[in-house]
Amino acid sequence: MAGDAPKSAYELAMERLRKKDREEGVEERALTPAQRDAIAEARRVAEAKLAEREILHSSKMRGVLEPEARDALEEEYRRDRERIVSERDRKIDEFRRGAR
Repeated sequence: MAGDAPKSAYELAMERLRKKDREEGVEERALTPAQRDAIAEARRVAEAKLAEREILHSSKMRGVLEPEARDALEEEYRRDRERIVSERDRKIDEFRRGAR
């Protein structure tokens, strides 16, 4: 009777979320292989951009000693990271909706 085994908290939570989606009329559909590939590519590109940005940021920070200049570089780095992550999330959402 493997079907009678207790469910994990994760499984129970996922069941509740699926039930809520059904009640709200949210359609559940599987991603196509092309969509999965496009999403994976968007994630790879974003990770590469983030890594590149981190290397550049570290390099710039080594040469700066003034607190104001360091703060400005930190703020620029934070904005760049947010932009890259936002762009990645937007692309993934478009791929999920099948807009691309």
